Amino acid sequence: MATQLFNRIGQLGVGVALAGAVVNSALFNVDGGHRAVIFDRFAGVKKEVVGEGTHFMIPWVQRPILYDIRARPKNVPTITGSKDLQNVNITLRILFRPKPDALPGIYTTLGQDYDDRVLPSITNEVLKAVVAEFDAGELITQREMVSARVQTELITRAEQFGLILDDISITHLTFGREFTAAVELKQVAQQEAEKARFLVEKAEHVKTASVINAEGDTEAANLLAQAFAKAGEGLVELRRIETAEDVCENLAMSRNVVYLPSGQQTLLSLPQ
Repeated sequence: MATQLFNRIGQLGVGVALAGAVVNSALFNVDGGHRAVIFDRFAGVKKEVVGEGTHFMIPWVQRPILYDIRARPKNVPTITGSKDLQNVNITLRILFRPKPDALPGIYTTLGQDYDDRVLPSITNEVLKAVVAEFDAGELITQREMVSARVQTELITRAEQFGLILDDISITHLTFGREFTAAVELKQVAQQEAEKARFLVEKAEHVKTASVINAEGDTEAANLLAQAFAKAGEGLVELRRIETAEDVCENLAMSRNVVYLPSGQQTLLSLPQ
């Protein structure tokens, strides 16, 4: 009796395990920010896109392909030429995501690595077309205009493949060695020209100051000559008295000077 009971329990456990395995193989999960495309072995890729949550499928017959529909960044470097035939190294940072409704077509035509198949090619195409319309100097001074042109044309091209570009920015922009060396030489020449201009202006100011000082000395000499002509030796005597007053004042402030009354002998009488 006990043996039959254990056999029944074992058979029931095996049946439950098999049923659980079948049910588990018929379920699949779609995480947040993802979508699933169902591939059917008999009907091919279904047009319906499966949203987030747990869903049923037919084991072995159907298979889910998961796609991340959240915005992701991708850097695309490109080497192209400007209007004046200068080599330009430019890098775009693209924030992209697929259209959920276009996922069946994306899987059928591009696969799961659609970003590596599409973004580098259309980015190179657009950049070569846009950059060729600007000179090397304009690429620097009109960078916002260049970025806007690239963004407009790249968004239009990406829509043809079912992609949404949320943001496009130029993160790196450099030129060839020859152009960079020419720019550096130009900057050095401009600095030397500014230095020479400063020296010339300084010399002009010094010359002007010298002329003004000479004119001042001449005017002072003329005034002194006129004063001598009018006052004669009186002006000289006045300057002599003022100078004597200044000397006396300086001697009065000195501790090493001793004053003796006038009319007295400065030597003591010594015994004979």
